[in-house]
Amino acid sequence: MAEIRITKENFENEVMKSDKPLLIDFWATWCGPCRMLAPIVEEIANEYGGKIKVGKVNVDDEPELAGAFRVASIPTVVVMKNGKIVNQSVGYRPKEDLVKMLEV
Repeated sequence: MAEIRITKENFENEVMKSDKPLLIDFWATWCGPCRMLAPIVEEIANEYGGKIKVGKVNVDDEPELAGAFRVASIPTVVVMKNGKIVNQSVGYRPKEDLVKMLEV
């Protein structure tokens, strides 16, 4: 399953009303660690597509969403279940760490 581009317009439907756990990657095109993390996030989206949703928020395009999640550094990865944040990490993380975050 492909990653979903999260915007303020689709946030309510894709995030708050999601019936599946959601991994959200807050990133920017100019961020080196974000570019290193991108293929890992894509792998997780492909491998866990039926069980979870994976979303990406470009902090330059969506500053209001970044602010709402208090994103101060990127990449920031947030795991949400039932509209609530259940896990969060800042900075590059290996795939194993991101998968463990989903197990909460």
